[in-house]
Amino acid sequence: MSRRLSLLLLTILTLSLLLIVVWYLDQVPRTDDAYVYADTVEITPEVSGRIIELAVRENQQVREGEVLFRIDARAYEDALRQASASLVALNKEIELTQRQVDAQEFNAKASRASVASARAASIQAADSLRRLLPLKAKGYVSAERLEQARTADVSARADLDAALLRASQAEAAVSGVDALVAKRAVLEAKISGAQLSVEHSVVRAPFDGRIVGLKRANGQYAAAGRPLFTMIDSRQWYVVANFRETELAGIRPGSRSRVYLMSDTSRRFSGIVDSVGYGVFPDDGGSEVAGLPKVARSINWVRVAQRFPVRIRVDNADPELFRLGASAVAQIETVNADE
Repeated sequence: MSRRLSLLLLTILTLSLLLIVVWYLDQVPRTDDAYVYADTVEITPEVSGRIIELAVRENQQVREGEVLFRIDARAYEDALRQASASLVALNKEIELTQRQVDAQEFNAKASRASVASARAASIQAADSLRRLLPLKAKGYVSAERLEQARTADVSARADLDAALLRASQAEAAVSGVDALVAKRAVLEAKISGAQLSVEHSVVRAPFDGRIVGLKRANGQYAAAGRPLFTMIDSRQWYVVANFRETELAGIRPGSRSRVYLMSDTSRRFSGIVDSVGYGVFPDDGGSEVAGLPKVARSINWVRVAQRFPVRIRVDNADPELFRLGASAVAQIETVNADE
């Protein structure tokens, strides 16, 4: 009797432990299908040239702003000096031309004044002739006086025509400096571009990170737009954990989690769920062939739950321990659907 009771108690205890384990796994899902991830950027020069100084080595940790490499900038410096010298010469030319334009404008203004004076004299001569004509018939004005008035009127009109011609010529002679000013804008743009090229000849670390994939040496040619190596952003580390779709209901952005790396299982790191994946490539079915869904066969028709990536942002990750792609284990505290 006591033996049966012991077996019963043992069975109850086993079932209880099993239920506790199932409940715990439901509340805190765990997966060892996880790896370490960090953002990366390809370090790419913006100007071409020979590498004259390679200041980093493979797997080196660098700080933001540190020099990574230098490119021979002599060609860009020469272009900068030439453009700067051309700008100085052009500014002097603009200054001299402006003086000439000022003189031309003064001459045009004087010509306009001459036109006004000639017009006034012409009007006065015409008025004098108009007043003398009625007086000739009455004998109050001599023929000689009238002829003098006619000559003065013709002369005044001729002077006005000449003044108008000189004014038109003076106005046309005013050239301006607009074309030279536009040329200066082009030179200033060249100077700015040359300065930028000189600055880009020195490439610095955009953030704290680690150098990987370095296969270059001093003297090699670096082409603009072609990556030389990669930098891992060591400021923030993540663990990408692949959870079964049946475990995703309680996993949300902001959920607390705990992770550890296979390289050192004694250290635990806390983290927060950054995002939950919403799409994966269906390796085993789901694609369509000729309009029909393709469903791959599996042994005994067992369907394995699809896994979706959950990205966990790790708090206070150790940059000496965390490596891109390293194996990890993740546990996540789930929340109820109605929370």
